[in-house]
Amino acid sequence: MKNIVYIVLLISQVFFAQNGFEKGNDLYKNGKYEQAIDAYTSELTAKKQSAELYFNLGNCYYKLNKVAPAIYNYEKALVLKPNDSDIANNLRFAQKRTVDEIKVVPKVGFAKLLRDFTANYHYNTWAWISVAFSALFLVSFLGYYFSALTLNKRLFFFGMFVMLLLLLISVSSAFFEKSHFINERPAIVFAEMTDVKSEPQNKGASVVILHEGTKVFVKETVDNWKKVQLTDGTEGWIDSNAIQEVK
Repeated sequence: MKNIVYIVLLISQVFFAQNGFEKGNDLYKNGKYEQAIDAYTSELTAKKQSAELYFNLGNCYYKLNKVAPAIYNYEKALVLKPNDSDIANNLRFAQKRTVDEIKVVPKVGFAKLLRDFTANYHYNTWAWISVAFSALFLVSFLGYYFSALTLNKRLFFFGMFVMLLLLLISVSSAFFEKSHFINERPAIVFAEMTDVKSEPQNKGASVVILHEGTKVFVKETVDNWKKVQLTDGTEGWIDSNAIQEVK
């Protein structure tokens, strides 16, 4: 009897979650963006997160010309779906509405090559690739062990070596991407205008003035201040209430 009750509750929760999401979609289609935001936000309060949900929220805020929330939700969507072209395109459109024009300093050398390679897949995808190479390694080992012909043994032994090498590369890539994901702390400026200080106090000298929608990266936190780095390498301290971290 208890199992039946649990199943009914689960089905009802899924039903209402789907209705909330679909309600938001209907409201969006009818141009009722504020109401659509409320419908989508109710999904978040129910802990129903998805890239599609954040993407739709970003679209609503974009239609309302609310730059910071739009960029913030697009960034949240990209965390869940890093290689989605639609999300990336809409994010670029939203970023064009920001006031600050901060250059992006490109990385060079081996670090850039490594990052470009591992960034092709999410760390979970790299983990599944590792599982696949593990299975292929096992198949090669079994082929080597049970083969009677010398030529086949050599081929399977070579296959074992290749699969082991690819397995090590994929595992290393998964760990590298996981570490990058944890250590990278992107944030979006929500304040209409805010000062980045040279030290974590109001009396500190102003390093740069930022406006809503600008993306920064949090390095450390001291009391109510966060040390941030801009895409051009500029660093300084910003009031914690002026930004919202994406992850």
